[in-house]
Amino acid sequence: MAFMTLDSRKLKSNYEYLDRLFKMNGIQWTVVTKMLCGNRLYLNEVLKLGVTQASDSRVSNLKAIKAINPAIETIYIKPPAKRAIPSVVKYADISMNTEIETIKLLSEEARRQNKIHKIIIMIELGELREGILGEHFVDFYANVFKLENIKVVGIGANLSCLYGVLPNQDKLIQLSLYEQLIEAKFNKQIPYVSGGSSVTIPLIFQKLLPKSINHFRVGETLFLGTDVYNDTTLKNMRPDVFRLYAEIIELSEKPMVPMGEMGTNVEGDEFSFDEKDIGQRTFRAIIDLGLLDVDEKHLKPVDENLSFVGASSDMLVIDLGDNKKNYRVGDLLEFRMDYMGTLRTINSRYIEKRLS
Repeated sequence: MAFMTLDSRKLKSNYEYLDRLFKMNGIQWTVVTKMLCGNRLYLNEVLKLGVTQASDSRVSNLKAIKAINPAIETIYIKPPAKRAIPSVVKYADISMNTEIETIKLLSEEARRQNKIHKIIIMIELGELREGILGEHFVDFYANVFKLENIKVVGIGANLSCLYGVLPNQDKLIQLSLYEQLIEAKFNKQIPYVSGGSSVTIPLIFQKLLPKSINHFRVGETLFLGTDVYNDTTLKNMRPDVFRLYAEIIELSEKPMVPMGEMGTNVEGDEFSFDEKDIGQRTFRAIIDLGLLDVDEKHLKPVDENLSFVGASSDMLVIDLGDNKKNYRVGDLLEFRMDYMGTLRTINSRYIEKRLS
């Protein structure tokens, strides 16, 4: 059975580095836990690091966080579906919103639950995912401030997640100006200017982050050490908090080119092969991992001499070349994972989760 590990010491090192960085720059941050898919073992490891605020895009995961530590402030980080509003108010202290009708329903539900529900209103800065357009935001805020059981605690923006629009100083200054305008026009204090995420961290080092950006939402960089802006690893961060291991279940020397009439595979792909490979042989290993668990495009063997040659629902096939390391059936192969690889692997109930 394939399994993955979380290295608690490396996670702690990454957390402490980020926590120091943000505190030095007057920034509060929320740990985005959606990569953990509500896994209790891994959530426990994260929350015991001293997390005071956690964010997720699944209500069930926020419920799990509250079950572990009710004192942690929780944020629902996407616009709530109307059918989910009772649960959002119950398990999320704060939610991110873009629709006035939804916020009205949140207010009504908060009244029923005898709560004041806090919200961060998301502004569109060019990524074209969630966010209200700038020309509408003053009227939007005016309507929100009328709601008795809603408290606006922030203004925020999403960048990079859909089209890859990168944050820059101009966009973040624009967000800050929106916040200043709202405070001046309505005589309200907006505590959070939530313009930061993993992709924004390099702007801190470049001294390009406006001082008013005081709230970050960070998951990927915490867990993978990623410099998302430059597609590399941040200095002093560990990229190997998570590792995936899969067992070799067959190992044979086989032809490099399939034999027979060719159609499409389970994913609808067609293959062509180099004529020079006809008649050549190579050692191939099949491992107990498949597309049902993770797409091999998001995995990288730690042994750089290995390469993927194919995948099906329950098995991945790896080219061992001449098998210089003398791999055998039963041996474990180790893999690095990118963001989507880690997310899908944790979400697979067929892959055992361990600590290391």
